[in-house]
Amino acid sequence: MYDVVGIDMPCMDLLTTVDSFPKPNGGARVNSLSWQGGNKVSTGMVAAARLGARCAILGAVGDDSFGRFCLWDFEQHGIDTSGMVVRSNSSTSLSIVISDRETGGRSFVFHHGSAGPCSIEEIDHRKLEQTRFFFVSNMDETAIWCCTTAKQAGAEIFIDADTYSEAMMEQIHLIDYFIASEFVYEALFSNRDYEENCRKILDMGPKAVVFTLGGKGCVGLCDEGFFKLETYPVEVVDTTGAGDVFHGAFLAGLLQGWTIRQCADFSNAVASIKCTRQGGRAGIPDMATALKFMETGKIDYTEIDKRVELYKRGLSNVGTIQP
Repeated sequence: MYDVVGIDMPCMDLLTTVDSFPKPNGGARVNSLSWQGGNKVSTGMVAAARLGARCAILGAVGDDSFGRFCLWDFEQHGIDTSGMVVRSNSSTSLSIVISDRETGGRSFVFHHGSAGPCSIEEIDHRKLEQTRFFFVSNMDETAIWCCTTAKQAGAEIFIDADTYSEAMMEQIHLIDYFIASEFVYEALFSNRDYEENCRKILDMGPKAVVFTLGGKGCVGLCDEGFFKLETYPVEVVDTTGAGDVFHGAFLAGLLQGWTIRQCADFSNAVASIKCTRQGGRAGIPDMATALKFMETGKIDYTEIDKRVELYKRGLSNVGTIQP
C-alpha cells in the first residue's frame, strides 16, 4: 500500500546563476550549476518521500541520460518507479533556469522531449488501487481516468493546480484537495475576498481549498474555517520549485493526520527552507529539520548541503547506469 501515487512527465532541470543576464552577443560567467530532476508532481513526490511518505510515480521518460537521471533521482528518495515507462529512441524534456543576481529574476529555456505522456493503456492500474492519495497537476484524459479509478478504489485526489484550465474546473467534483497557485486565483476571481472566493470553490466539491500566494504565504478554507498564513523568514536564494515542494509537504502533513491549517503552515515552512538553496530539490529538508525550523527559526543544513553537493555532480551520478 502506498501513501501517495502520482502521475507526471518528469524532466531534467539545469539550474545556473550569473551576476547579470548577458546582452545579445554577450556572455556571462556561471557562478553555480546544479542538475536536478524537475516538474510539478515529480518534485512534489520527492518532497513527500523525503518527509516520510511511501510513494510511487507513474509517467514516461526517454531512454537518454536525462531520463536515467530522473529515475535515479526518484529511486534515491525511495520512490517506486516500476510504473514508469521508458520510451526507446526518445528524449526527456529539459528545462534550463538562469537566475541573475542583478535583478533577482529568473529566465527559462525549455526543450520539450519526444517521450510524451503516458496513455491510459500504459498505466499500471494496480497502483491506483493501492494508494491513500492520488496526485495530479492537470486533468487530461489519462489523468481523469486515473483519478476516477483511484477514487473508486478509495483514494483521495490531490491536485497541484498551478495553471488554470476549463478541463480542470469541469472535473473539480473529482478533487478532494484543491491546492492552487495565485495564477489560478487571478484567472478565477477579480478581487481579494479570499474567504468568499475559497468558499465558491469549496461549494463545488473539494474538502479543502488552498491558494498559494508566493512570498505572501497562502490562504485556505475547509470545514475548520478560513485561514491566512505568512511564509517563514529566510534568506532566499532561489524560488524554483517552491510551489511543488509546498504540495509535497502538504501531502506529508495530511499523512500525519494534521488539520488543513497545520498542513499549510508546515508546507510554508518546508517551501521556505527549500528556497535557501538552488533548485527545486536540493534544499528539501527531512521531517526533523522542518519541525525544528518551525520551532526555533534555525535551519540545520547538515543533510541539505550534502544534497547540494550531490546535485552539483549532475549526470555523473548515473554515469554507470545503462539504458
